Amino acid sequence: MTFDFSTPALLFSAISLFMMAHTNRFLALANLIRSQISLYENTKDEKLLPQINNFKIRLKVIKNSQITAILSFLLCVISMFCIFISQQLIAEIAFGVSLIFLFISLLLSLRELLLSIGALNIEMERIEKK
Repeated sequence: MTFDFSTPALLFSAISLFMMAHTNRFLALANLIRSQISLYENTKDEKLLPQINNFKIRLKVIKNSQITAILSFLLCVISMFCIFISQQLIAEIAFGVSLIFLFISLLLSLRELLLSIGALNIEMERIEKK
């Protein structure tokens, strides 16, 4: 297999789209958090607390997923720079570590998806109990 500029460049669009998707999830979650906190402040309904706790966990997971995606992106850039200055071994190592960070970011994304489903289940249980 040949390792040139195009190899790490392949991840650029994928990582960018992935980061944009997580930014959108973060913005949607931020709006949900604001509305749930406002609802809690107005009603003092203790049934809202599990949902708010779920939001805290999801925010941490999204943050860590974004951080690992950014590290993956930076390592792709480093890999391309190393190819540019003819440091092939360092370029390949940086690219390999970049793939590992992308893998971790994807796992965190999966975790956030599962937490999101949990949040929906909390909402449905709250409605069913009424």
